[in-house]
Amino acid sequence: MELLQDRHDAGKRLAGALSQYTGRQDTVVLALPRGGVPVAYEISRILDLPLDVLLVRKLGVPGHEELAMGAIAWDHIRVLNEDIIKELNISDRAIEDAVARESVRIRQRNKRYRDDLPPPHVEAMTVIVVDDGLATGATMKAAIAALRQAKAGKIVVAVPVGAAATRNELDELADEVVCLDTPRPFHGVGQWYADFSQIDDTLVEELLSKCKARRTG
Repeated sequence: MELLQDRHDAGKRLAGALSQYTGRQDTVVLALPRGGVPVAYEISRILDLPLDVLLVRKLGVPGHEELAMGAIAWDHIRVLNEDIIKELNISDRAIEDAVARESVRIRQRNKRYRDDLPPPHVEAMTVIVVDDGLATGATMKAAIAALRQAKAGKIVVAVPVGAAATRNELDELADEVVCLDTPRPFHGVGQWYADFSQIDDTLVEELLSKCKARRTG
């Protein structure tokens, strides 16, 4: 796979693979913050679709936070990786502590990014849910579970790059998966980007505001 320049480049490439959704009134783009927001912004801009964020938080293994033991989303949705939990003998208390901690962060982000509004309306809608890549897929699985509970009409997962095994798992959960490449071996999302800089809250707010202004202006 040719190296992605940055997340905006990834979004432009993905938009080309999603062109059938251009301008559709029944379709919304939801980004997984923070990394998915610049990718989703370009998809929203090019396809003339509304953009919002789907607030999902990874549950990190205690002491090894980069390793996901699951994820949570709105309405108390949780997806747990039972294999990791069993293998590492993670206690129920540790799981509940992580859920409580990340639930606070979801509420904080909802206040900052979305002015404390209720979750986006997705019932009977086609939802293109976007991230900057798939490793374990924990957050994406929680996102799909949340969208199913909210009665989304069609769930389209859109990512520029991902692990083949994770992509295959998501094929069973989503209605459509658009993944531009599943390189092997796959050691991490960042290795497929020339620029994989950290995304901060200010940039997320800026991109969401630009999208809103473009659609209402």
